[in-house]
Amino acid sequence: MDIKTSLATQGYAQARSAATPLAGNSTADRDGGLGKIATSFLETMQQSEDTAKAAMLGNADPHTLVQALAQTELAVETAVTVRNKVVEAYQEILRMPV
Repeated sequence: MDIKTSLATQGYAQARSAATPLAGNSTADRDGGLGKIATSFLETMQQSEDTAKAAMLGNADPHTLVQALAQTELAVETAVTVRNKVVEAYQEILRMPV
């Protein structure tokens, strides 16, 4: 399997897990789900930072660094897309007549 296929598969798996509906309708369930997503985002960023530091010190191979950077890019793009959708929904609510 080549690198592009591997990265695409990983990206799809991450996007699919982020897009699954949250179980239950209580606020605690939704907050827990959002908390898990935020925690996952932070873990991805931390792992990428650790990998970059290790690569700078010569303790990680370049393939691992490229993979970590690709995962970080996907995580940031996903966060920006979610933010844009939230802002768009908020603006749509503000346009509603009272």
